[in-house]
Amino acid sequence: MRQDFLAAGTKAGYENLFKHCGFGVPDLSRALWSAGDSLTMIVEDHLRPFMRQGTKPPTARDMHLHLLPWPQEELLNLGNIEVEMRVTLSYFVEPNPGIAERGIKGRYRYESHGLRFDVSRPNEDRDQFRQRINKRARDEEEGGYQGGGSDPNWLLGTQTRHRGSLHSDIWRGTAAELAGRGMLGIYPALGWWKTLVKQQRYDDTVRYSLVVSIKTQQTDIDLYAAVETLIEAQVAVLV
Repeated sequence: MRQDFLAAGTKAGYENLFKHCGFGVPDLSRALWSAGDSLTMIVEDHLRPFMRQGTKPPTARDMHLHLLPWPQEELLNLGNIEVEMRVTLSYFVEPNPGIAERGIKGRYRYESHGLRFDVSRPNEDRDQFRQRINKRARDEEEGGYQGGGSDPNWLLGTQTRHRGSLHSDIWRGTAAELAGRGMLGIYPALGWWKTLVKQQRYDDTVRYSLVVSIKTQQTDIDLYAAVETLIEAQVAVLV
């Protein structure tokens, strides 16, 4: 498949590969065993993409921030060892009820809503990350987002990964670089729940699944044990 569809190791090349072959071949061995150099976080949650106040047009409402429980100290100790983080966001959309009569007209007429994800960058605090996401969401909704400004370490990038309702992308870099990326944001994108006001769907809630995993080259540092200790300490504090 790579030989036939991956002409170059560029974002456009990988887009062509995924378009024809999907996101890869299931690996049974990885599904059946776990290791200390591989971690996966699974989140099942819901949010309200839009809201309406009075007679004003509906606006975007919820944005979720998830703290990634990566062990920063252990990742920094790994230094320049290559790591891979994969993010997959999945959700269902509802087709526009008027599609059969009118056909699809425009980019946002089919899906009820969209969701997007982004990951914080080094030295970016919570407020800065939130502001950047808000700006991108506004630019996309107003048609002013032209791409660019994305982290170059992503395999696909924001222009390609956010098509459809199953979004997956792979970040590759050093362990030290990953240590500075500790937050993941999920935010809504335009759909007919917002624009087709007469249907009164702008207050509906949607569910989503989020899977985030990291894996490293074989090392003596047990990342799993480090995260397990961190989570147990947080639970003990909450109790």
